[in-house]
Amino acid sequence: MLQTVIRAFRDIFPESNEETKLFFSPGRVNLIGEHTDYNGGHVFPCALNIGTYAAARLRQDNQVNLYSTNFPDQPVSFLLDELFYKEKDGWGNYTKGVLAAFIDQGYKIGKGLDLLFYGNIPNGAGLSSSASLELAVSVVLNNFFSLSVDPVHMAKLSQKAENEFVGMNCGIMDQFAVAMGKKDHAVRLNCQTMEYQYSPLTLTNESIIIANTNKRRELSDSKYNERREECERALAALQTKLDIRSLGDVTIEQFEENQHLIVNPTDRKRAKHAVYENIRTIQAVDLLNKGDIQGFGQLMNQSHLSLRDDYEVSGRELDALAEAAWMQDGVIGSRMTGAGFGGCTVSIVKNEKIESFKENVGLLYKKETGLEADFYLVETGNGAGEIFNTENSVL
Repeated sequence: MLQTVIRAFRDIFPESNEETKLFFSPGRVNLIGEHTDYNGGHVFPCALNIGTYAAARLRQDNQVNLYSTNFPDQPVSFLLDELFYKEKDGWGNYTKGVLAAFIDQGYKIGKGLDLLFYGNIPNGAGLSSSASLELAVSVVLNNFFSLSVDPVHMAKLSQKAENEFVGMNCGIMDQFAVAMGKKDHAVRLNCQTMEYQYSPLTLTNESIIIANTNKRRELSDSKYNERREECERALAALQTKLDIRSLGDVTIEQFEENQHLIVNPTDRKRAKHAVYENIRTIQAVDLLNKGDIQGFGQLMNQSHLSLRDDYEVSGRELDALAEAAWMQDGVIGSRMTGAGFGGCTVSIVKNEKIESFKENVGLLYKKETGLEADFYLVETGNGAGEIFNTENSVL
C-alpha cells in the first residue's frame, strides 16, 4: 500500500529537495448511536484499518496542488489566498475548507503543498471518507507547520470545514472518531459535553463486517439537513416545558410524558428516535463492558428498526441487507451505519460463519434489490497521524 502511494506521488509531482512525508487517516464505523451526535447524545464509533493515505511535501510558493488516485481525472490546484468554494473543484473543497478553518483560527500556513491522496474507503458508503480526508489534511498541516494542535481541536476544525465551507451540517462524531481512534477500542462520546471513554473491543470469536449496498449516498443531496431541522423543531417544542439543552438530555420517561407538546407527528417520530437511540447507546456500551455481546447485538438490531421506522433514513437497500443478516446463523447484530439513504450496514458475526454470512446475505440482497453487495472484513485502528517507516527517507 505505501509503495503504491510513493510511486503515485513520484509520478504526479516533480522531484524536489523538500522532504516528503506519509500520513494515514482512518475511516470510521459507528457501532450504535446514529443521528444522535447533533442531537447532543451519545455515539459509539471506532476507527478502522481502512482510510486515506496521504503523501505531502512543502512548496516554496503559496500554491496547493491536490491529486487523488480515486479521482485521477479531477486534479485540483489553487493559491492559499484563494480559498473559495468552487463546485468544479469537487472533492478538493474539503482540503480548501480545512485550510480555511486553520487560517481563520490564526494558525500560520506559510507555504503551499503538494498533496496526493489514496483512499481505500468506498466513496459514498457512509464510512466517513470526507472526515478521513479532512483529518488527513489536518495532520499534514499540524506536522509541516509545527502547529501543536491537539487531536480534539483538529476534529473541531475539520467539522467546521465541513459545516461552514462545504455546507454539510454534520455533527462532531465522524471527525472525533477519525482523530481519536484507538486500536482494539471503540469510544463512547457525549457529543454535547465532549466527554469520552474508551471501551475495549477485543472480539476474539467474532468479527466486524461492513456490507456496502452499492447504492451511492450523496449527503448534500439527501434529507440529512431536513432531519436536523425536524429535531430542532421538536426540541423547541419540548423546551416550552422541560429545562433541556438538547434531545440528548431527555429521558424516555420525560419524552413519553411530554411528547404531546410536539404537535407535528413527523417531528415527534424524529425526536423519539433521538431520545431512545441515545439511551440505547448508553445501555449497549454498558452491556459490552460487561461482556454481554449478545445483548449488545440485540440493541444494534433495535437501532436499525428505529432508524427505519421513526427516523426514516434507511431505505430499501439497507433494510434488505439488515434483514438478510438477521436471518443468518452466527450473527450477533446488524444495522445500518452512517447517515443512511444508502451506504453500509455493520454486522458482528461469529468467525466460523463469516463465509456463509457473505454468501447468503449477498444472494438474498441481490434477489431483493438486483444489486451486488460488497463485504469488508475490518479491524479497529488508531487515529490519524504520520506513518513512520524507512521508506520515508527515500522519497
